[in-house]
Amino acid sequence: MSFVFLGWIKRQNQTVNKMTDSMKRSIGETERRRTKQVAFNEAHNITPVGVKKQIRDMIDGVYKIDEAREELMAAQEQAKYEAMSEKQVTKEIKRLEKLMFEHSKNLEFEKAAQVRDQLHLLKEQLFGAPGEDNVVSITGK
Repeated sequence: MSFVFLGWIKRQNQTVNKMTDSMKRSIGETERRRTKQVAFNEAHNITPVGVKKQIRDMIDGVYKIDEAREELMAAQEQAKYEAMSEKQVTKEIKRLEKLMFEHSKNLEFEKAAQVRDQLHLLKEQLFGAPGEDNVVSITGK
């Protein structure tokens, strides 16, 4: 090892061994809170217990199966649309519009809205811009 490297290590150790004011304040606050928590636990006969979770429980909090399934279905649908010819895309758009109006006619407005959203997404994916609504505001704005 070179003397320069040893000098660097020596300086690093000096820096690490020095406790700054902010470290002292932080450690002091942690000790104050810990003392307060221990006193509370003793006053109320509470015995702290560690969290016992299986790894699967922790993963479920990060990885939601339903969301992953929805993302997969959306990706598959997008791939299906991208593989279609122009004529097939036109037929699919007409089919979705017909389905949307059918749901509206049957007073199934939530289903109609889902199909409308799917139709907008399809137009946006294929044409690069959202599909135009032919909706007119009743306020005239």
